Amino acid sequence: MTSGLWELVLKGVWVTVQLLVCSALLAAAVSFVVGVARTHRLWIVRFLAGFYTEVFRGTSALVMIFWVFFVLPPAFGWQLVPLWAGTLALGLTYGAYGSEIVRGALNAVDPAQREGGIALSFSPWQRMRLILLPQAVPEMIPPFSNLLIELLKGTALVSIMGMGDLAFSGNLVRLALQESAEIYTYVLLIYFVIAFLLTRVMRGLEKRLKAGVGKKPDIKTRAPEPVVVEAVR
Repeated sequence: MTSGLWELVLKGVWVTVQLLVCSALLAAAVSFVVGVARTHRLWIVRFLAGFYTEVFRGTSALVMIFWVFFVLPPAFGWQLVPLWAGTLALGLTYGAYGSEIVRGALNAVDPAQREGGIALSFSPWQRMRLILLPQAVPEMIPPFSNLLIELLKGTALVSIMGMGDLAFSGNLVRLALQESAEIYTYVLLIYFVIAFLLTRVMRGLEKRLKAGVGKKPDIKTRAPEPVVVEAVR
């Protein structure tokens, strides 16, 4: 390929990375808000959070992108640029999957931990912030890593809006060179490299969060010798 075509591919990589970061941040925020709401004591909050999860988890991300980009403008009279339309559609869709990860991790915390917080007169927010989340977040990292990789692959769907992401740029280069095998092999390799880097970052984050969990006691630290008091005769 010529330098101009490589520049086009690199611009597509940059657009894909931008879309991935923005939609991942939105999905993470939605995941925690809806996931925590799924464990709320009020049934109406749990119902609304569950309804959102079922709707966005049960619909196609591709159709959601179509809906956000093509249906919202005539319905509400405003048009989103492709980057923000893709961010909104992907963030809300994958956030629904992430909310189940959060809900499952919170419910997996030992109930005795909740009871201990109640015994200490902690408010619900204090129990969530100081007791539940520190134990649940490290368990969320592996499934969140898988979800992030799925989100990376899902970014290719925005090419239907004419957005110049990696998939769209690769297709333009294919049309210019009339060579499919070489171009799509390069595209696959680029997606793999990005996914591999994301996996390493998430694995390092998991190790960092679990650094203080399950540590063995220091064998050099010995218990103090018992004090023997002799009886006075």
